[in-house]
Amino acid sequence: MLRTVYSIFSLLTAVAILLLGSGLLGTVVALRANAEFGSSNVTGIIMSGFFLGYVIGSYICPRILHNVGHIRSFSAFAAIGAASVILNGLWIDPLVWWLLRIVTGISMLGMYLAIESWLNNLATNENRGRLFAVYMTINLLALGCGQYMLLIYGFDTVAPFALSALFFSLALVPIALTRMLQPGQISVPRLGLRKLYATSPLGVIGALFSGLLAGGFWGLGPVYATGAGLSETGVALFMSAVIFGGALLQWPIGHMSDHHDRRLVLMIVSLLGAIAALAMFLLTVTALNVALIVSVAFGGCAFSLYALAVAHTNDLLETSQMLESSRGLLLLSGIGSSIGPILAGVVIAGSGSHGLMLYFFMLLILLAAYAALRKRVGVVIPTEQQGEFVAMARTSPAVLELDPRVEPDESQTGA
Repeated sequence: MLRTVYSIFSLLTAVAILLLGSGLLGTVVALRANAEFGSSNVTGIIMSGFFLGYVIGSYICPRILHNVGHIRSFSAFAAIGAASVILNGLWIDPLVWWLLRIVTGISMLGMYLAIESWLNNLATNENRGRLFAVYMTINLLALGCGQYMLLIYGFDTVAPFALSALFFSLALVPIALTRMLQPGQISVPRLGLRKLYATSPLGVIGALFSGLLAGGFWGLGPVYATGAGLSETGVALFMSAVIFGGALLQWPIGHMSDHHDRRLVLMIVSLLGAIAALAMFLLTVTALNVALIVSVAFGGCAFSLYALAVAHTNDLLETSQMLESSRGLLLLSGIGSSIGPILAGVVIAGSGSHGLMLYFFMLLILLAAYAALRKRVGVVIPTEQQGEFVAMARTSPAVLELDPRVEPDESQTGA
């Protein structure tokens, strides 16, 4: 394992630095937008821009990387991302912020693609699983730790934006100095929705709903926390508790899904997540310790849904089809994430900041009901024929080739 980590140390360092800044930025923008514009609807629309940028970037960034190379592309995306972050602190306007979030989302997707292409280039059949696990762990840990950067400057000055931009810029250093060969071209994702839904209706709905949940959390989670009366320290604790819950509980949930009908597991996890969301709706700031424990449970359930949806879909496919289907599910999750903050903002506007938990509750109950329906009418897959669950976080299409369950696309590697 140490040899594996050492071989990709520069890439892991770059992504960790980048996500420290990104984790801080998302929380700061949500809190500042809600304070400046006083509307959860406006905040939701602004926060949706980042995920819209992700979707747009899935199509345009691969072409840029192919045309000018990965080091130059990463440098350009990092510079554009840092500039867009600084502009958030200099130009306070809702429309400008929405546009800047789109630009930041495109930039983040481009940097993810560059890093993950390198990982694909280094992966072999023997180490792909270890690389994938290490990379996903670094992603979630860095995002969680980034929340505590909020405690340095707060959110009501230009300083936190400058700090986030600093991390974007510093992420350039290990990439610019790397001696590793640049990988080959990567493809633009193709989304065959009808075929994908016909193959795995629950996988498609699960991926979409996981995006609706994730978008609502990343976009309005800090607003919920401040509305519940939490201080900046409390906001950081809440956000990180959900993220770390997602990192820690995916493995036991995945292990359970490997030995039972995944549709049943997805239904149970959705129900448990709904119960956790309802409990958080009822809890007050005076029960912070209990609320944080429940937040860990909620994060474990909510962040596992995407990986469960991918695993269930893969169980229905040949190995050669898994990569393309995973790209489709990833894009669907991104679409859901771009819609989630808007819907969550509408719910909060009508019911107060605690309404975010009602939004999560409704989504999870609907998903549990759909999973129960698919369990009754869908194809039964014997547990011994199911593939292995792999813990996942939604990043870019390039990382999917590291998934040990799929056949890598040889045309996109450096081989």
